[in-house]
Amino acid sequence: MKISEKQITIPIDSVRLDGTLVIPEGASAMVVFAHGSGSSRHSPRNKFVAGVLQKSGIGTLLFDLLTRQEDAVYENRFDIPLLTDRLKGATVWLKSQPSTKHLNIGYFGASTGTASAIRAAADPRLNIKAIVSRGGRPDLAEEALSIIKTPTLLIVGGLDDVVIQLNKKAFAMIKSEKELSIIPGATHLFEEQGKLEEAARLAADWFKRYL
Repeated sequence: MKISEKQITIPIDSVRLDGTLVIPEGASAMVVFAHGSGSSRHSPRNKFVAGVLQKSGIGTLLFDLLTRQEDAVYENRFDIPLLTDRLKGATVWLKSQPSTKHLNIGYFGASTGTASAIRAAADPRLNIKAIVSRGGRPDLAEEALSIIKTPTLLIVGGLDDVVIQLNKKAFAMIKSEKELSIIPGATHLFEEQGKLEEAARLAADWFKRYL
């Protein structure tokens, strides 16, 4: 399968955010990654998941939600409204590009990035088709949980006790099509052998179903 990979810059408001855009030949869908606090487009876990999606024929966009200067301010990493606006801006940019404007779009969120993904997907103008969360904090999406219409998969490690409870609480509030998948033996970062692969496979299956 021929795959196109480009380093791109996304202009959003007064900033320019760096990203990596990968489009497999014949792709009909694109997944935008919303990483967690303190992470970036270089996150090895998200890059691994992106690789699995690309092999499934799904395009991926990994980008920095904050500039280097913004990321140096610790509070910005937890500014969910700001991160949501950046995710929305990247989505609008994708919809304006000749190579991606025809593609269905889904979100993959990790940690606090999940809250941004859910809040952005609650905007019907973006027409987000699917959401997957890995070890995420959907509870931080607050009122958006009950209004999203996007099919949502929450993946949590079976040993990540606190996050399991937070995901169960959020899951109960979601009214769209939904699934909660707890991977036995996995901790928060899915570092145990085979656990990240399992999460990536679940994500690919969900996106293939709904994108």
